[in-house]
Amino acid sequence: MKVTDAVPDFADAFGFEEFNRMQREALPVILEGTDNVVASAPTASGKTALAELAICRTLRDNGTALFIAPMRALTNEKEAEWNRFEELGYSVYVVTGERDLNPRRAERANILVMTPEKTDSATRKHDSPRYSFITGVDCVIVDEVHLLDSDGRGGVLEATISRLRRLCDPRIVALSATMPNIQDVAGWLDAPPEATFEFGDDYRPVDLHSDVRTYSHGDNAFADKYRRLYAALDIAEPHIREEGQALVFVSSRQDAVRAAAKARDEIAERDIPMGARGDYDVHTDAQQLSNDNLRKGVPDGVGFHHAGLAKDDRDAVEEWFKDGTIQLLFSTSTLAWGVNLPARCVVIRDTKYHDPLEGEVDISPLDILQMLGRAGRPGYDDVGYGWVVCDYSDADKYRRLLREGKEIESRLAEDLDAHLNAEIAMGTIRDLEDLMGWLETTFYYQRAQSKPAEYGLDGLRERVGSTLETLVERGFVETDTELGVDPTVLGTLTSQYYLRLSTAERFARLAERDRISVEDVLEAVARAAEFDSVSARQAETDAIDTVLSGTTTDLENGHRKVLAILSAAMDGSTPSDLRSDAWVIKQNALRLLAALHAFVDRFAGPRAANLLARIEARLEHGVSRQAVALTAIDGVGATRAETLAQGGLTTPADIVDAGVAELTRAGLTAGVAERVIGSAGGLPQVVVEWGPFPEAIARGENEMCEVTVRSKAGSAAAGIRVTVNGVEMNQTRSYLGTTTVPVGVFGADQDLEYTIEVTFPELPLAPVRASRSVSVE
Repeated sequence: MKVTDAVPDFADAFGFEEFNRMQREALPVILEGTDNVVASAPTASGKTALAELAICRTLRDNGTALFIAPMRALTNEKEAEWNRFEELGYSVYVVTGERDLNPRRAERANILVMTPEKTDSATRKHDSPRYSFITGVDCVIVDEVHLLDSDGRGGVLEATISRLRRLCDPRIVALSATMPNIQDVAGWLDAPPEATFEFGDDYRPVDLHSDVRTYSHGDNAFADKYRRLYAALDIAEPHIREEGQALVFVSSRQDAVRAAAKARDEIAERDIPMGARGDYDVHTDAQQLSNDNLRKGVPDGVGFHHAGLAKDDRDAVEEWFKDGTIQLLFSTSTLAWGVNLPARCVVIRDTKYHDPLEGEVDISPLDILQMLGRAGRPGYDDVGYGWVVCDYSDADKYRRLLREGKEIESRLAEDLDAHLNAEIAMGTIRDLEDLMGWLETTFYYQRAQSKPAEYGLDGLRERVGSTLETLVERGFVETDTELGVDPTVLGTLTSQYYLRLSTAERFARLAERDRISVEDVLEAVARAAEFDSVSARQAETDAIDTVLSGTTTDLENGHRKVLAILSAAMDGSTPSDLRSDAWVIKQNALRLLAALHAFVDRFAGPRAANLLARIEARLEHGVSRQAVALTAIDGVGATRAETLAQGGLTTPADIVDAGVAELTRAGLTAGVAERVIGSAGGLPQVVVEWGPFPEAIARGENEMCEVTVRSKAGSAAAGIRVTVNGVEMNQTRSYLGTTTVPVGVFGADQDLEYTIEVTFPELPLAPVRASRSVSVE
């Protein structure tokens, strides 16, 4: 069946002219039906076209399609690939955590592309104007739905799909690699038999031979990597000698680079005929690459691929692998889920990887099968060869996986309390009846019906009810006499900021303290349960001890490492031995700090919130206490802020007063200086006008005065605190502007010192204080 015959109005959106056998069988149900659809098929069999058919059907009906991609890197790939829809006049908009959201564009988009985590976040905030677009989707395409069984992420995907069905009841089209229990997924999504497609290995474009190669590991992990690399090259060599290609999956970006470099030396040693050293065009094109290591490797036929490469370099590597210029490619697992780059031989060198937040972790069975599915190039190979290199003690486990596959299990129970709290916080569960109704919408419940003994079906309702009781006891939820359930402020903030419940409790306790210090904040974040799995390597011990040499803490191991990274990052001085995990830990810490900021703003007030704003800015930009206020100015980054602060300019007001001439002497161009001054002028500059405030008062007398607090520049939310002799009289919030504050002057037994303190809970500006003395006569 030709594409132009099936979807004449959308033919240009497809990258081919004719549908294959698998696509033809699913096409009528997707294109003409309205039922939810579940389709499992071997990797590289053309599932993406099913997603595109579902999108075409939605667009034909003037609806909005949401594509949930398994990885953030894949959202970028889809954005580029689906420019074909843009050329047909449809809008494609990617919503991920690394991009600033434009709610208007999201609302107007015809095709939304999101990750499970971002979709979860959006649905939690669906009743806000910023995220209301999520309730307007008409069709949700879930790519790689077998991620339901992914550790950590599976529960998120399950809860999010169930929530979307309750919020707006879109059509669901769920796509997956081969899975033995597809009927469970179909039952969960209410996909009827005629809309449930289980395409077996006979639909693979190339037959797959898969097996395990073992090695015996030693005491040195670095040496073990080379043992596995040599095993991988032993497997790949005969295929390369026969003008085939090999794709070797490794555990990290750094490993991909190092393995490619070592492989080049080993290939030369083995005298394997490959590469294009004599090809002038390849050599010339390789010189255009921005990555030095790639420039060296590509003429030898060796490359590497990971999400951290510049897009032009990544695109070039993909094209060279497709046309055979690169014969041996090392990659992270990103390539298994993203671009379709098959090879005659696929080798998984690493079955474990180091996660900064979880330590050494097994690559999931789903990832293993996904990678092996890349073996075999349609139109070139009759058979694809997939190999897992593992320690002999794991061999039986992987052979069983290759032989039997992996049933998809629910991971919802791992964080049932957090998911239940989120539903209550959103208002989708308001009473016990809703609670049990929600349970029945989950894959967890569906799987329990299939495996009642393993999931404890008989006690499932009691377990969920017990979880609710625990949430009430811990203060996240409250109930009424009519069995209604409502979120508390604690529960709402926990859901809104995606917190572990124990972390939320710790943050709430900190926010209730009378005084909060920088040290308190950093320790509370470092103790967060989100960092429980962080591990400290032996080689990092000295760096950690050096950073924390002046710090008193009982934190140990991974949490101590987190504290060291945060403490060092505050001044932009992270030791080199800690940098490999620092970026990931810092990004997670910034999210936790944003949550703690909300807690202290709600429970402690604007003074504490201002402290958090300054800590957040210092951690994000790596600047000193003196320079942090300058980071509030657009166009002033960390280096510029430190330079200006060292010159005595430490506040936005200082920048405005300095003028263009002084800023140009500090190294700014005139144009940049003007823009910086303009931005600084839009920030608040506090003026306290005491008015007819008395200088003296008779003992026993009293007088009520009004003090005006205003900003002579920009406006912002502010907290205004009045103290006398260090004792708080009152504290108010205001959007400054101009506001008046009542101040009572009372003739007591001693002279009086009145202080007006203005803090900005949302800006990293230092508190502004103004004082007046009153003598008592």
